[in-house]
Amino acid sequence: MGLFNKIKSFFAKQNRQRVVIESPYAGDIEGNVAYARRAVRDSLLRGEVPFASHLLYTQPDILNDNDTEERALGIQAGFDAVVSFDKTVVYCDLGISEGMHKGIIEGFRCGRRIEYRNIGK
Repeated sequence: MGLFNKIKSFFAKQNRQRVVIESPYAGDIEGNVAYARRAVRDSLLRGEVPFASHLLYTQPDILNDNDTEERALGIQAGFDAVVSFDKTVVYCDLGISEGMHKGIIEGFRCGRRIEYRNIGK
């Protein structure tokens, strides 16, 4: 059994839900990154296994979110990485951005349950 399948099996035994985190990134990047980190923490403390592609792919020297083509590449990579996840969690204290809206639509397309949460600004 490969490492991926071992990890998948471990989480299945733990009955922990794998969730896509949707929160804003563009605009107030510093504030939005801090908020996204709080969202990931909130998800972890709920016993979930969160994935926030916008925190991963926008790190320095990975992809440039200000470049339209690189932003599209990052969004698609995020969608592809989570196709079999259990649900999409939308942290909406700061509103719902265009990128978040795309993530919500993709969640529906993949048959994931969509959940909206607030953790405070």
